[in-house]
Order: sequence, then structure tokens, then C-alpha cells
Amino acid sequence: MQSSTDDFERALGAIAARVFDSAPRAPDVHAVPRTMAIAYSGGLDSSVLLHLAHDYAARHGIVLVAFHIHHGLSAQADAWLDHCAQRTGELDIVFDVRRVAVTGAGEDGIESAARSARYAALGALCRQHRVPLLLTAHHQDDQAETVLLQLLRGSGVAGLSGMDQANHAPALLGDAQLLMGRPLLALARAALEEIAQVRSITHVDDDSNQDPRYARNALRHRVMPALAAEFPGFAQRFARTARHAQSAQRLLVELAAQDLKLCSDDDAIDIDRLRGLSADRSDNLLRYWFGVRGMRMPSTAWLHEMRSQLLGAKADAQVLVGHADCDIHRHRNRIVMTPRIAVPENEPQAFVWQGEPQIRFADFGGTLCFRPAAAGQGVDAAWLRAQSLTLRWRSGGWRLKLAPNRSTRSLKYHYQDADVPAWERFRLPLVTLGKQLIYAAGLGMDCHHFSTAEGDTISLRWEPDSL
Repeated sequence: MQSSTDDFERALGAIAARVFDSAPRAPDVHAVPRTMAIAYSGGLDSSVLLHLAHDYAARHGIVLVAFHIHHGLSAQADAWLDHCAQRTGELDIVFDVRRVAVTGAGEDGIESAARSARYAALGALCRQHRVPLLLTAHHQDDQAETVLLQLLRGSGVAGLSGMDQANHAPALLGDAQLLMGRPLLALARAALEEIAQVRSITHVDDDSNQDPRYARNALRHRVMPALAAEFPGFAQRFARTARHAQSAQRLLVELAAQDLKLCSDDDAIDIDRLRGLSADRSDNLLRYWFGVRGMRMPSTAWLHEMRSQLLGAKADAQVLVGHADCDIHRHRNRIVMTPRIAVPENEPQAFVWQGEPQIRFADFGGTLCFRPAAAGQGVDAAWLRAQSLTLRWRSGGWRLKLAPNRSTRSLKYHYQDADVPAWERFRLPLVTLGKQLIYAAGLGMDCHHFSTAEGDTISLRWEPDSL
């Protein structure tokens, strides 16, 4: 048992150092104390973590809090909550609970829906208690299950990497700064059982963990015992495989970052430079690009099809490849990623400007800004306040005159002349007054309404939400 607790101490020490030793502490006596939390379900794994983390926190002057998520999916959920509250009270550990409702199974089943709700609630509790480090009780057997599950799904190197000892998971926790640590990852479940027995740690048993309809339970109770019988020590070797995959993945990310820097053209990717890479290397770059932009990772088949369409099209082709989270375009030898916004038809939004510097239009995916302008380059502010304006999507028939010495032309002509891509035009709204055009996003204001008098003059500018 001593070897296991030593492994835990070293692991948690390395994890805590990433949070508490990365920056000097403020000298203010009222500064927030060093605090870490654990996700405490009451099961064996998290109960052992509770006691080990409690001992570590006491020795190192760290405040420990325990968070319990009440899903309400089991008839025993209230009893589990009472058990957790009692155990943390005995150890004088701050305890908090968050109730979540798992109302729909979603595409990946109720297990995945409950997991998403649980982590979102844990992230919210960490923010509420100002906790920078969240510990979970994942152990070596969990790591082996993860690697095997990813292998069965046909995952690549990233999937076979399994779980890191510590990582940021903003998509799960809703916080890019919160670190999630797994100090038990090097310990087998048998070691946790031994610690629980020696220290008389009580815990609850979740009967759903026996249900073979869940993929992890099927592996845990049917496949893993068979592997253990034929290949003793396989879990340790799977964990070692995960560490090798993690090393390989770090190298792939490092290479992708270099390639993205090489191929970047502002926020886009230069096609000719991408063509200079091998297929494997370009796919690695594109996956990394999706990741750094916060998009869901595309499948291998989708990625190959996208690369084929983008690189195989003619130079002047307008290529659009749809993704669940964004649209991928080819324009003037560049690959561009844009938000996937469903542009509504015939849904104009009326508004009155009351002098504020900007107005947010969530349905249109941007903000309309009002800026001071020189005489002859904007409209009279008093006149603008008195108008009932409308923000609308572009449709046919609108014409624009940008300056007194320029012709009145169709919006299509102006967009072509300004080299605004066709796919971008549909995301650029108009500000109108009745049947008169006041402003066209991406182009400018119609000069028919400009004020030449000295005074308070305003120009408009549209700022789309960043991707």
C-alpha cells in the first residue's frame, strides 16, 4: 500500500505544481487560499481519492473541497448524497452539491449525456468556489478501458493517447483556465481496494456499473477479465501504450503548429503551400487547425473528401464544404473557415438608435457600431436618433452610392469590386430606412444621407462575431 500512496503523492505533487507553483502568490493576507477540489461520487475510487487528497492537502496547506453531482437517475441518488455529505463532514471538508437533470439521451446515449452534464456542473462549481484545480478518480484500469474503447472505435493516435495525468478541458468544464488532474492514473483498481480495506474507507456501490448495456461496463465485466486471464498485467501495458501515444501526439501537434505557421495566410490557409505537404502531413495540419479553432474533429473520410475537393478544384472555383460547426471555403487560392450561421429569410429586426456606441444583434451574429465621423462622411446624429431603422439580410434590388463622385450600383457589383467573397456576402446585413439603404456591411454608407453641416455626425460599421 505504501508504494501506491507514494505514487499518488508524486503524481498529485506534479499536478499541483502546475497550478500553485506556476506564478508567485500575492502577498495580500486576504488573497484567496490555495484550493483544490475533487469530484466525489461516493464510490470506491472517489472515496479513496477523498482520503488521500485530504491527507495531502493537510500537509501542504491546501484547502480541499468536494463536489457531488446529483443526477437523479437512480433511486439511491438521495442516499448517495447523504453518504457523501456525512463522510466529508467527518473529515471537515467543504462539501457542495449540484443537481442536474439528464432529460435526453442525445446521439450518444444517456451515459454520454450524463457525463456532459456532470462535467459542466463540476466546472460551474469550480468557478463558484474559485477553484483552479479539479481532481478526478480515474485510475489505471480506467485508462486501459479508454485505450481499448478507442481502439475498437478505430481512433487515431490522439484517441489511443487515453487520458492525460492533467489537462485543460474547456469544452467539458466550460473554463479554459481550470486544470483537471488524475493523480490515481498510475494505480490499479486493486490497489485502491487495498487502500480502502486497510483504512476502513466506506463507500457506496452504483448498481448501474453492472449494466452491460453500457459500453464501458461490457468491457469491464466481460472483456477485461478475459484479457486478464490470458494476458496478466495487460492494463499496465495498455497504460504504457497510452504514454507512447501521448508522446507521438505531442510530436504531431508540434509538427502541425509549425506547418500551420508555414501555410497560414492571415486566418486562412494557402493552398499552394498546403499542396507542398504530403497527404498525411496536410491531414495532420487540418486536424490541428480544426482543434485550435475549437471545432469538432472531422472523421478521416470527411477530411480526405474535404482535401480532395479543395485541392482538386479549378483555381477560380467557389468551393464550399459543410461541417457540423463551420463552413470551409476555397477563395482565391485560400482555404477559409467561417461560422456556420443559418441566414434567416425575411426576418428583419427593427431598432431605434438611442446614442449608444454599439448594438448587439445576436440573431445576425454581430454588432452594429456607431462612430463619430467628419462632416460629409456620415449622417447627422440627431436625424439618426429620430429614425425607425431596420437591420435585414441582403436581398435583390438594393443599390448603393458610396460617394458623390461615384455611380449608384447594385450591391452585387460593389461586392465584386471590393473582392468580398460570394459566401461572405450573405452574412453581411443591411441597415435600411423604409425602402432606402442607409448602410451595407462590408461596403459602407450610402452618401445620399450624408450631412455636410458641422456638428455631431455618425458613421456605421458592422463587426461580425469572431469564429
